[in-house]
Amino acid sequence: MNSAFIAAGAQFKQKAPQLTHNQQVARLYRHSLKTLNDWAINRDVFIEEATKLRARFDSSRGLTGDQAHQLLADGKAELFEYSHPDPYRIPHMPGGSMFMRNPPLPMDVCFPDGDLPADAPKVELNPDMSICREGSGKSFDGRVLVDFTSKSMS
Repeated sequence: MNSAFIAAGAQFKQKAPQLTHNQQVARLYRHSLKTLNDWAINRDVFIEEATKLRARFDSSRGLTGDQAHQLLADGKAELFEYSHPDPYRIPHMPGGSMFMRNPPLPMDVCFPDGDLPADAPKVELNPDMSICREGSGKSFDGRVLVDFTSKSMS
């Protein structure tokens, strides 16, 4: 890649939040269910496989220390191995068919003099129409980088 492109992208890169082990396991479970949904043909198959997946997570619930970290690393590797080549995307999210179809204009473009009406929104929105909040892992300063190759925001 071009060094200028890398430098431009680095300006928009958000620092990943520090997560506890329980939060990492919860995210792994959630991403596993989403990956399972990408592969499931119908809802009955999904529910049956999700029950098996929940049983696998529940069987190792009480583990601590190195064994728990090893299981987490193995789970992430297995999730990567089973990832779908064309995963389902919510239409309004990056990679979806309706992403940024009618994005809201910034307030400084609508009202260049700064005289906002009383009913104007008081919050900034991310491209996925969620509210920009500090510590949410998304942009809270009004800037976000959308990577269309991986269909994600950072």
